[in-house]
Amino acid sequence: MKNHFSLKYFTTAVLLSSVLWSVEIKGDAEAVNIAGKQRMFTQRLLKDYAMIGMGNTFGDPKKDLTETAAAFEDHLASLKSYAKDAEILKSIDESETLWKPIKNTLLKAPDIKEAGKLQEDLEALLKASDKTTKLFARASGKNSGKIIDIAGRQRMLSQRMASLYMLKVWGIKDPQFKNKLNNAMELFNTSLETLEKSKMNTEEINALLSKTKRSFIFFEMMNRSKSKFIPTLIYKKSDDMLKNMNSATQLYTHISSK
Repeated sequence: MKNHFSLKYFTTAVLLSSVLWSVEIKGDAEAVNIAGKQRMFTQRLLKDYAMIGMGNTFGDPKKDLTETAAAFEDHLASLKSYAKDAEILKSIDESETLWKPIKNTLLKAPDIKEAGKLQEDLEALLKASDKTTKLFARASGKNSGKIIDIAGRQRMLSQRMASLYMLKVWGIKDPQFKNKLNNAMELFNTSLETLEKSKMNTEEINALLSKTKRSFIFFEMMNRSKSKFIPTLIYKKSDDMLKNMNSATQLYTHISSK
């Protein structure tokens, strides 16, 4: 199979995935959740791009990249349709502008020479998506909006830690790699501590946070070790953390919407 995405394949996948990913935002808490998920998508796209570039098929990164790109675009439209605040709409417009050249890059075969630029572009999109999430959280007028924001950010951090490592394994020279990884891990750890103390926690949420904490220990070990960790293991552990934190975020959202 050729290691590239044709425009026809991408377009077809987008149409199919839009049915799966389409969301109708019904409240502020859900808007914070969906906006926060956009941050995660930026890092997951980078992780998949690197996996494909390395020729690693674990987790079917080609399919995942296509579906994630479709989901990002669909969620962006949903957020724009729901938003009424001028500042939020402006922030969403900024994300749309940043997204267009990224989408064009993702339509092409992964190229190690393009990876550095893609990382920079996705970093800018991450910041724009984070700004939108915080604006939605502020507009909600609830303390729960902040908890949903933090929990949702954990999803992004799980993918960020993985994407940084994937780029390193692929051979991307990033002088800030160590600082970026350390910062992501420190923020993940302190955020987890904040969530563990939340008054919104239920028995189910506490169980999910405990599972996430156990998976995070792997990344702490990886960061301290001088041994090389195989990409498939990084991919799996990051996905375990993503799934658990996504479930926790959904529960926080449901509780806040009552």
